[in-house]
Amino acid sequence: MDEIDHRLLGLLQDDAGRTLFELGELVGLSPSAVQRRIARYRADGVLLKEIAVLDPRRLGPVVLATVLVTLVHETFEHHRAFAERMRETPQVQQCYNVAGPWDYVVILAAPSIRECGMLGNRLFKSDDNVQRYETLVVFDTVKTGLTIPLSV
Repeated sequence: MDEIDHRLLGLLQDDAGRTLFELGELVGLSPSAVQRRIARYRADGVLLKEIAVLDPRRLGPVVLATVLVTLVHETFEHHRAFAERMRETPQVQQCYNVAGPWDYVVILAAPSIRECGMLGNRLFKSDDNVQRYETLVVFDTVKTGLTIPLSV
């Protein structure tokens, strides 16, 4: 990957809705050259998907919570089962297997505190392989994002 690739990928991370013409103007390429690069990113698995980022304040109440989870059993199969359940649950926005005293950090989104609690009970309390979990309700979102820092 060259410097143009890094700049183009940075622009796509910032706003994938820009036109090929706009992107080309910003990186010094023709729209067709930009299109070829984007097609290559997709084919190579660098660009996984393009999504729309919604403003939760415009869509009604959303409660976010960070849940710290420790499992009882440390086998590959138990971790696989837990991770699969997290992937299958739409209210799980993010899930990370981490080092330290906790095994997982899970970010939940629900329409109310009550529903967030019910979701936590369903996902963690009823799971015999969850040794303990701690839920931290988010008061204010300071920063969100999935941008990968690129050297330019």
